[in-house]
Amino acid sequence: MLSSFPTLLPFVLFAFVASITPGPTNILVLSNSARFGMAAAVPIILGACASAAILVLLVGTGAGSALIQWPLVQTLMRWAGVTWLSYLAWQILRAPAAGISARNDEERLSLLGAASLQWINPKTWMMALAVVSVFADVGEDRLVHVIYLSLAFFLISLPCLGVWALLGAGSSRWLRSPCAMQRFNRCTGLLLLGSAWLSLLA
Repeated sequence: MLSSFPTLLPFVLFAFVASITPGPTNILVLSNSARFGMAAAVPIILGACASAAILVLLVGTGAGSALIQWPLVQTLMRWAGVTWLSYLAWQILRAPAAGISARNDEERLSLLGAASLQWINPKTWMMALAVVSVFADVGEDRLVHVIYLSLAFFLISLPCLGVWALLGAGSSRWLRSPCAMQRFNRCTGLLLLGSAWLSLLA
């Protein structure tokens, strides 16, 4: 297969770096696993990874051309994404100063919420456009290559986000006191807010 798909290995490296480096989704996985446990992060990971992989597949069939042809669409998506991330950051920042043992499960991010974040995030669309334009073959096997890329991205991003969930779950031992949890909420909320607004400068 590799002989007919020479860009697969470079893509694996690209997907790993894109998935493991800090970003809004990683921070949300970290925050939710620390506050609600490892199980709470699983739907977020599945939703985000599946949604991003589907975007790669759709862009490979030409669905992402609107972002290039109509800059207004990209601008609207960017502001929608920043607004929603800011809301999520505010929810984390204003979370009550309660220890891990007193959790409000209603504050969890759901699978659908994590998936929706990818769809209104223009950076995810641009990543998908870059993946397809750089790593997909332009010949008659293009669709097959795009399917491979989509599946590979899903399989690579799962353990990468899983690492962030493990980090969050591991930190929960230090978040037993309300004071420690409040500091954690403020730090992750500010990180999420910063990552959202810094994306406007990109």
